Amino acid sequence: MLLSLNNITFEFGARKILDEASWHIYANERIGLIGPNGTGKSTLLKILIGEYSVSGGSVNRSKNLSIGYFHQDLQSLETNDSIHQVAMGAFERALQIQQDIRLLEEDIEKASTDEKLHKLADLYHDFEVAGGYEMEYKSAEVLEGLGFATKDLTRSFKEFSGGWRMRVILAKMILQKPDILLLDEPTNHLDLPSIEWIEKYLLNYQGTVIIVSHDRYFLDRMVTKIVEISQQTLIHYGGNYSFYEQEKEVRTEFQLREYENQKEYIAQQERFIERFRAKATKAKQAQSAIKKLDRLDRIEAPVSETSKINFSFQAAVTPGKIISTIHQISKHYGDIEIFNKAEAEIMRGDKIALIGANGRGKSTLLRLIAGTETCEGEIKPGHNVEPSFYAQHQMEALDLNDDILDELKLCGSGKTEPELRELMGCFLFRGDDVFKKIRVLSGGEKARVALAKTIISKANFLLLDEPTNHLDISSVNMLIQALNKYEGTFILVSHDRYFISQTANRIWEIEDGKLICFEGNYDEWELFKRTKAEKLKAAEQSETPVVSVKPKQEEPVIISAPKNVSKERSKEEKKLRTRFEKLEQELNTLQQEQTRLELLLASPDTYAQADLFKSTESAYQQIIQKIGPVQSEYESLFEQLMSFE
Repeated sequence: MLLSLNNITFEFGARKILDEASWHIYANERIGLIGPNGTGKSTLLKILIGEYSVSGGSVNRSKNLSIGYFHQDLQSLETNDSIHQVAMGAFERALQIQQDIRLLEEDIEKASTDEKLHKLADLYHDFEVAGGYEMEYKSAEVLEGLGFATKDLTRSFKEFSGGWRMRVILAKMILQKPDILLLDEPTNHLDLPSIEWIEKYLLNYQGTVIIVSHDRYFLDRMVTKIVEISQQTLIHYGGNYSFYEQEKEVRTEFQLREYENQKEYIAQQERFIERFRAKATKAKQAQSAIKKLDRLDRIEAPVSETSKINFSFQAAVTPGKIISTIHQISKHYGDIEIFNKAEAEIMRGDKIALIGANGRGKSTLLRLIAGTETCEGEIKPGHNVEPSFYAQHQMEALDLNDDILDELKLCGSGKTEPELRELMGCFLFRGDDVFKKIRVLSGGEKARVALAKTIISKANFLLLDEPTNHLDISSVNMLIQALNKYEGTFILVSHDRYFISQTANRIWEIEDGKLICFEGNYDEWELFKRTKAEKLKAAEQSETPVVSVKPKQEEPVIISAPKNVSKERSKEEKKLRTRFEKLEQELNTLQQEQTRLELLLASPDTYAQADLFKSTESAYQQIIQKIGPVQSEYESLFEQLMSFE
C-alpha cells in the first residue's frame, strides 16, 4: 500500500468537507476522483500531498513515497529556459551528475590520475542509470506528443501562453515518474490529438495515476476504479466511469428504498410513542421505543447530483434552408496559412462539431462565420438567420453592475424568474447565488453566465467556442440536454469527446487549409478514421504501390451523402442506418457487460467461491461469443454506409 486515509475528517471553518472518510491507494492503480464542483476534490488532493492536515483520523504514507501533483495554478512559473530545458528538469539527478562529469573532465585535463579516471567511470555509470542518455529525446518525445513542433523546443518558456505552459509542466511531471501522479483536470488545455496521445502514454505509466476530470471519455479509457466524494464521505466503485454510472443508479435505488422503509418505521414508532407514552400500562414500552429510536443509525436520503432541464429553447424565427455558405475563403496570419479557398455549407438543423489540433483555425472559423473577423472569399448568411456567438471573451460584454438574474432577463428569452433560476442551477449557480453581482464573479463564473445567456437567447444559430470549459460532468450533461432540446442550428468547438458524441450530427475538421465535412456523429467519424488508417497501413505493407490522388484545390473536400440520390438508394440507406444504430446500442450493451464480468474475474473474491467463478466464467465466454458476430455485422454495415458517402 502506498498511501492510506483512515477515517479522516477535514473542515474549512464551520464547513465539514470530509467526515470519517477512508481510502487505501495501492501501486499501479488508475483511479478517477469525481464529484460535483465544490465538494472538495482539489482539497482531497492537497490532503494526499500533505499540504492540508486533517482534524481527525490518520494519513499514512509509505517510506520514500514520491507524489507529483499537476494543477492549473502551476502556470505561474517564470523562467527564461527553453521548454526543452524545463521538461528535462524532470531528470534532476542526471543533470546534476552531468554537471559533476563536466567539472571532473575539466579537472582531468589539468591533471589526470587513476583515482579521477575511476571516479569519472563511476559517474558515467550513474549518469546512465539516472536516464541521462535518454533525457533529451524522451523530453522531446513527450513535448511533441503534447502538440509542440520540433522547432518550438528551443523557444523560451516565457514566450508561450498559459495553456501551452501547462503542457510543458505536464510533460515535466510525467517524465519525473512519481509513485503517485495526481492530475487535476489534465485535459483542460489539450486538443484532441494531444488527449489521445497522453491516454496512450499514461496507460503504460509505471505508477499510480489519480485523475480529476470532467472528460468522461478520458475517464472511461484511463481508469479502472472510481472514488466519488458524496455527502462528506468517499464511495468506491470498481470500474470506469460508465460502470460507475450504472452501479451508482443501483446503489441510489437501494439507498432510497432503505431510507423510505426506515422513514416509515420511524413514523410508526413515533405514532406509538405519542399515543401510549402517557398510559401507565404502555409507558414502559413507549420508553423502550424512544431508546430504540435514539440508538437507530439513521439512513440519509440519497442526494441527486443530476437533474433534468424541463423547459424548451425556442428560436424567435425560422430561418431558411441554408444557414451559411462558405465560399472560397482564404485566411493568413503573416506567413501562417489557416484557410486556402475552403468551402462548406451549413444547412438548417445541422449540429456541427469542429474538431482537430490547436492552431488549425477552429476558433478563427467561428469568428469568420460570426462576422467579427474578415477574410478573402465570401461567407454568406442565409435568410432570417439570427446568430448568437459564445466565446471566452464574451464575458467582457456582461454588465458588471447587474446581478446574474438581471443579466439573464436582458436576453429577451421570455422565461420566467423560476425558469431562469432553474437554468442557472444547471450552470452551478444555486439558491441566492443568482443575486451575486457580475463584478464579484471569477473568470469561470462569468464564462458560465455568458454561456447561459447564449443558449437561452432566441437566436436560431449558435456558435459555441469551448462551451464545456469551467463545467463539471453534471453541468456538461445539462448543457447536452439543452442543446438536444434546442430547435435551431449550431456549430461548436470542443475537445470533450463525450460532449461532441452526444450533441453533433456532423463533424468538420480543418486539414491543409480545407474543411473536411463528415456526415455522421463522432463515433462514426472515429470508426471511419480508424478504418481508413488501418487500410492505409495495410496498403503500405503490401507490395503494390499506393497512388494518392489529392482533390483539386478549388473544390471543397466533403465526405457526405450525395444530395440527389434515387428514392430506392435513399430508402436502402435509411434501412441500413436504422439497423446500424440498433447494432451500435447492442454492441455497447454487450461491451459494458463484458467489462463488468472482467472486473468480477479480476476480483480475488470471485475465485474464493467456486460456483461464483464457474458461473462468471461461463457468462463471460457467452458474451465473447455474442460480441464477435455483432462486431462483424457492425463493421460490415459501416463499410456499406460509407459507400453512400
